[in-house]
Amino acid sequence: MTESGTTQLLEGKKSAAAIRDDAAATVQRLRAAGVVPSLALVLATSDESAAWYTRAIVRAGEKVGIDVRVERLADDASAATVRTALQRLSADDTVHGIILQVPLPPGVDMVEAAAAIAPGKDVDGANPVSLGRLIAGLPAFAPATAAAVLRILDDNAIELAGRRAVVVGRSLVVGKPAAMLLLARDATVTIGHSRTRDLAARTSEADILVAAVGRPRMLGAEHVAPGAVVVDVGTTPDENGNLVGDVDAEAVMGRAGALTPVPGGVGPVTTALLLHNTVAAAERAAG
Repeated sequence: MTESGTTQLLEGKKSAAAIRDDAAATVQRLRAAGVVPSLALVLATSDESAAWYTRAIVRAGEKVGIDVRVERLADDASAATVRTALQRLSADDTVHGIILQVPLPPGVDMVEAAAAIAPGKDVDGANPVSLGRLIAGLPAFAPATAAAVLRILDDNAIELAGRRAVVVGRSLVVGKPAAMLLLARDATVTIGHSRTRDLAARTSEADILVAAVGRPRMLGAEHVAPGAVVVDVGTTPDENGNLVGDVDAEAVMGRAGALTPVPGGVGPVTTALLLHNTVAAAERAAG
């Protein structure tokens, strides 16, 4: 708590700006050496939220000097078609980063498809090889949203070692990798999910609570310990079309010690880290 009954908002804008500035400086050096960092987004959906996210990455990439290309596949593309596109981009020396956008067409499994992304270009940590290296503590690109959780905590000088952390959500995109990243920083980690019995009893013990279950306003005041740091990864449109998180922000204000807003918290940092990872991949490829 900053003061009794107050909740600090952990905005992501400052962190995102610092990441983008660092990426832009590296891009400038690479371009001077004749290397143009390039990011490819594979899109096989007409989902509007995916289209919005894609446009946001394209705009952000242009601002820092990254060449962002969108590979559009049919909404009913087969698993073989998706894998072929990813394999082709993986073999293209002018492409440094690859992102497979979700949702995917029916019958296309994300894990199986992402296995076709070369690990060195897997800037969103989707390939099972990347995830395995993350768990083993070996160098790899972590899923950007999970990494964004840690970046926000670090940039706000929130101590992790020895703290009790509860991650609500078990996806390969956020929940599991976020838990592994927290564990690697010596937090004591529990993973909860939508079927955890008496979830509030588990989450209310947490010093740090990461909400990544994908259910709008699922976590209320009873889930949050007084003074806890709450990182809300959720982004779901409500009945009015506004983005809301997995945490009922109004209910926990004044109880949580700190809270990431939705929107404006984890999201901007995630996008910035994707650009950062692409630049890092380009720098590595350039030798």
